[in-house]
Amino acid sequence: MCGRYVLQRDPAGLVRYFGASPPVPNHPPSWNMAPTQQSLVLRRNPQSGTRHLDVLRWGLVPRWARDTAGGARLINARSETVLEKPSFRDAFRKRRCLVPMDAFYEWAQDSQPKQPFAVGLRSGAPMAAAGLWEGWQQPDGNWLRTYSVITCASSARQAELHPRIPAFLAPEEWPAWLGEVAADETALMGLLRPIKDGELAFWPVAARVGRVTENDAGLLKPAAAEGWPGLRDAPPDWERPLENPALAS
Repeated sequence: MCGRYVLQRDPAGLVRYFGASPPVPNHPPSWNMAPTQQSLVLRRNPQSGTRHLDVLRWGLVPRWARDTAGGARLINARSETVLEKPSFRDAFRKRRCLVPMDAFYEWAQDSQPKQPFAVGLRSGAPMAAAGLWEGWQQPDGNWLRTYSVITCASSARQAELHPRIPAFLAPEEWPAWLGEVAADETALMGLLRPIKDGELAFWPVAARVGRVTENDAGLLKPAAAEGWPGLRDAPPDWERPLENPALAS
């Protein structure tokens, strides 16, 4: 599952990193992104073929929904059933996207109270979660665009916290997922697998991250916590310049 995450990067840097075209969206950083809030999503324009970083609302509202009430529940789509569920199957075929994250939060299931952890790439690079987006026409005629994060079964270290993890894609996999190169459903489903354990850093954080009203960089500071000796890595260095070798000329 993925119910909270961090996106603290400057949008201009993200546009460059993901190879997106202008304009640069005006969107503030968030250290505690929660369902129904707006965040940045990378989509491909089918007419121009270019990538764009857009602001969408987290919690997918299917095109056929009567209202937006169910969107808060559809924040994640399970990879195993994404082609079967009416809420997701059309979006999987036509409206795939990438959801940038600097880190995500997960709560250890075997603790009381549940201990929150932050998880990010050891390299400090942004993570790109496989996502789906949808457009829903509101009663006033305007369109509400929403998204969901696809999850898959966890690898070993993440499984200590939760059995699910976002399906993160490597830069060389982005073109297929965004529809820039041909890929059938079998190939696309093959991309939805857990990231290798060694690429991720895990560290405990303060319980206040559980309150949606808390939103500052201090949420990522390592906290004292008993147990989980294997989940005490140093946080990534997010200050290093963003470089994407896959986009190098």
